Amino acid sequence: MFCSGVVGFNSESGVLKQVQNDDRNNKKNYERVIEIARKEIGVREEGGENCGVAVKGYLSYVGIKSPAPWCAAFVSWCFGQAGFVQPRTAWCPALFPDARSGKAPQGRLRKDPLPGRIMGIYFPSKGRIAHCGIVEKVRGDFVYVIEGNTNVAGGRDGDRVMRRLRHNRTIARYADWLN
Repeated sequence: MFCSGVVGFNSESGVLKQVQNDDRNNKKNYERVIEIARKEIGVREEGGENCGVAVKGYLSYVGIKSPAPWCAAFVSWCFGQAGFVQPRTAWCPALFPDARSGKAPQGRLRKDPLPGRIMGIYFPSKGRIAHCGIVEKVRGDFVYVIEGNTNVAGGRDGDRVMRRLRHNRTIARYADWLN
């Protein structure tokens, strides 16, 4: 995580000290990830399903060859472009680690949608979270999400990066990879 400090003066000891300003830095980090995702809106597959220069870039970032589903790779790529080493996966469920496992200090599951968090949609036919995106903003019960490998109908096997409007109750999980 990126952190910058503010130098402060402790009048009791007469010593300069480093004061962390995590809240402001976290907000900037979330905004940076969202801005990168926004710039990708409109990117489309080219030359076949799950193919194209941009899609290949998202997939190669996570070590997968094209063609392959790419929503999680897109999310990981956005975080990577913002300077974060995690998450880095093409597997949606890996973005939502089981908090009980204690294995991942990052990717903590959260209940509320907030900008910069990753959202996951559960598909009963798959028995797992099988689509994901980056929360852009929240308005009441509605969540604006930037998603890769989606379409106008909001499917998980789409052909582009889009901004989607989803009701909060349709989203199974949220994960915070920056806090």
